[in-house]
Amino acid sequence: MKKDIHPEYRKVVFLDTSSDFKFLSGSTQNSEETIEWEDGNSYPLIRVEISSDSHPFYTGKQKADKVGGRVDRFKKKYNMK
Repeated sequence: MKKDIHPEYRKVVFLDTSSDFKFLSGSTQNSEETIEWEDGNSYPLIRVEISSDSHPFYTGKQKADKVGGRVDRFKKKYNMK
């Protein structure tokens, strides 16, 4: 590997903004924001919109807005049975 071309790999805290779930992991991402972790050390904070705590695949909570096909949606829209 070439020297001085790779980003620094360090521990960071990821915060899921939709569920306030935090986890410590290794990453090359950097942030000006920091947070104190459970071990007493301060780590860069990376905010994410979705993680394993809020993703429907891991939680088992699927959105039901696409239930039915096109015909069913058409009938519902125009109040047909």
